Amino acid sequence: MVHPYAVAAFLVAILPMIATPGASLALLIRHVIDSGRRQALPVILGTVTGLYVHAILAIAGLSALVMHSSLAFTTLKLIGAVYLIGLGIWTWRSATPNAAPAPSRPHLPKGPDSVYAQALLANVLNPKAAAIYLTLVPQFIAPHQPFGSQILTLATAHALLIALWLAAWTFLALRASPALHQPRFKQAAAKATSAILVTLGIRSAVA
Repeated sequence: MVHPYAVAAFLVAILPMIATPGASLALLIRHVIDSGRRQALPVILGTVTGLYVHAILAIAGLSALVMHSSLAFTTLKLIGAVYLIGLGIWTWRSATPNAAPAPSRPHLPKGPDSVYAQALLANVLNPKAAAIYLTLVPQFIAPHQPFGSQILTLATAHALLIALWLAAWTFLALRASPALHQPRFKQAAAKATSAILVTLGIRSAVA
């Protein structure tokens, strides 16, 4: 077991990272404003699943291989960047009025499975998330305790904190002015989300 003080210290250390706007928050606000609170759960679940993927990879040592291989790390970083940029462009196009018939115009999938997959991939393909479990997590585990269970404990604490953070943003979005649900605002929110996703992708590619 990880000492409670170590868990608390870990959460304090990652709080600034969670509070920094990222792809998960952008997707959450985009889908909640567009389709309501039912879309918040798949975003939160996808993000949390991604954290456990990184934790399991860290336990297996696969993430360490990626982080210590410049080629593997660069490849993962570029894949994640391309995904975020592509998702951003897709979101922009889905929010842009078009006179063409709806079936012929690309649109952003809105089903729970699609939203879950978007959030999952946005997290899994983020090498900075993997870096947390390779550089930060080891600072809070005891070498004489089972390694895997400690990482999973910290990952669970991480998942609960980010779930609460995204739930709080969901509450704020739902409690905001009714103007948020107007078509013009939804379109503006989609385009803002698109800009954030593309910016995150570019930043990931050049970092």
